[in-house]
Order: sequence, then structure tokens, then C-alpha cells
Amino acid sequence: MVPGVVYALLAGFLGAVASSSAKLSLGADYLKGVCESGLRTWGEQRRFRHADETSACDRLHIPLRLLCGGLLFTCNAVMWTFLAKALRNSSSSAQTTVTTTASNFVSSAFLGQLIFGEAQMTLWWVGISLTFTGVLVLHRASPQEPTANTDDKRED
Repeated sequence: MVPGVVYALLAGFLGAVASSSAKLSLGADYLKGVCESGLRTWGEQRRFRHADETSACDRLHIPLRLLCGGLLFTCNAVMWTFLAKALRNSSSSAQTTVTTTASNFVSSAFLGQLIFGEAQMTLWWVGISLTFTGVLVLHRASPQEPTANTDDKRED
């Protein structure tokens, strides 16, 4: 059962990475700003000022967007593979689905704050806490064995 949970957590994380990659590949201004900021920082550390850092970023932002697009498709493919493995190794598809979703929400929050500087509201954290409570209840509940009722069997 543990490998199913691990696969579900990884699937949720990869889904969050894929969505962040999509946001990066479709939002050209953010990548261009990061490129300019990085070149400025690199130039200050090297005591070298590159006069046309904007033109370098104009050339670099297209390959960076394509790289993020490739990362999007790669992460989605690996995410679906891990989700299939999680479903195969888990005793309940509900456990796998809820675990993957919770992992995706939390990973999205951390990646959003790390990459984009987004902040989550208190209500969001209350909601994710309730989701985690549900995940714990699902994982702690023992699966019930199906009972065989001989009274319900029909003789044809």
C-alpha cells in the first residue's frame, strides 16, 4: 500500500510542475523579466555590464518558452504513468484520487510562491487542512471485506 501512496504523491507533484510549466511557457513577460533580472545579477557579480541584456533576453525567451512547453508534456506523461501505478498498487481508487489531488494542491501552492511570488489566503489553508483531514481518514479506514449474502442469490 505504501508504494501506491508514494506514486500518488509524485503524480500530484508532477501535475503541479506541469501546470507551472504551462504558466511559464504561455506567459512570455515573466520569463523575459527573470532573464533580464538574472543577467543583471550575473553582470553585477562579474562586474560586467552587458549593454544589450534586453536583446539577449529577446533571443532567449523563445527557447525558454519552448523548454517549458517540453517540460509540460514530459511532466504530464510521467504524471499519468505514476497515477496509473498508484491506482494499480492501491487498495482504493478514492484514496489514490484524493491523495493525488491534495498533493497537487500543496505542490501548486509552494511552486506558486517559489516561482511566481504568489501568496495563499488563510481560507485556502483552512480548505487544504480539511482536505488533508479527509486524506488521513481515507488512509486510516480499513478496507471492508465484501460479505457474501446467500439469500440474495437467484437461481435461474
